[in-house]
Amino acid sequence: MKGVLFVNLGSPDSTSTSDVRNYLDEFLMDERVIDLPKWFRTFLVKGIILKTRPKKSAEAYQKIWWDSGSPLIVLSEQLQEKVQKKVSVPVALAMRYGNPSIKKGMEVLQHQGVTEVLLIPLYPQFAMATTETILVLAEQLKKEYFPEMELTSLPPFYNHPDYIRVLGNSIQEALQGKDWEHLLFSYHGVPERHIRKSDITKSHCKMDGKCCFTDSPAHAYCYRHQCEMTSVKVAEYLELKEGTYSTSFQSRVSILGSWLKPYTDKTVAKFAKNGTQELAIATPAFVSDCLETLEEIGMEAAEDFEEKGGKHLHVIPCINDREEWVNVLSRWIDEWAHKKSAE
Repeated sequence: MKGVLFVNLGSPDSTSTSDVRNYLDEFLMDERVIDLPKWFRTFLVKGIILKTRPKKSAEAYQKIWWDSGSPLIVLSEQLQEKVQKKVSVPVALAMRYGNPSIKKGMEVLQHQGVTEVLLIPLYPQFAMATTETILVLAEQLKKEYFPEMELTSLPPFYNHPDYIRVLGNSIQEALQGKDWEHLLFSYHGVPERHIRKSDITKSHCKMDGKCCFTDSPAHAYCYRHQCEMTSVKVAEYLELKEGTYSTSFQSRVSILGSWLKPYTDKTVAKFAKNGTQELAIATPAFVSDCLETLEEIGMEAAEDFEEKGGKHLHVIPCINDREEWVNVLSRWIDEWAHKKSAE
């Protein structure tokens, strides 16, 4: 029997400092998030970051927390429930960090008699710290607890016409009737060394902004290339003129070295200082709205833009559980299920 497991980033169980500390501990100790020797990662995370960061992060979560819980969890559950109603195979939900765990998600499917699982990381672009860490952990769990399960994963869909159409329509809908001057695509940042580590050619990535647009096998695993292509494809779909859109990267942790540039916070401030009054911003690295979109962009970036002289930052919601996205995922799942059945 076939089944599907959606996997998103995750969230603390609550906004308490202790729950946030536990979540950050699991997240930051992942060797694909902080790819440093374990002894140094442990010293950095447990000896420095977890002594101060949980309280600050808990305050940020409190600003965006819903009565029904974590926005990311609630939106992911709504997506899973809507897709389940449209497909003929079981659909479960898991988080890479926090609850429900990937192990729990696999158990839910196992209890329904599922032996063939389609993993769907809810990330359009491939990255070490997102898609790769999900796939690696799922394989480890399979070997240890679910040896009878067959795992397949949905490839990154950053440039899939269906996804581009959904994202493009969501942006167009959000900006309808608004007088915006520039559209900024803000993606979650990663250390530059992650990009080089993912370069299967070991030579293509030059971090010069040009290699992303030169054909290479490296692009299959290059996060920056995939982000740039998402921006380009959506701009083409929306028929945006060159110069009216650009790409930036948010959420950097400077203690971990040089991150992908340009930085979103500096870019937003620059637009405001240069006279842009109405700036629109989309966050296509995230399928579901979360702390990074609702607080970092929706609150911090919006406030900074206005303080620096801008009039309004138009923050575009993620595609979340919009019906068009539900239909696309449902069709992808059915195509996989029927293809497998025919083989």
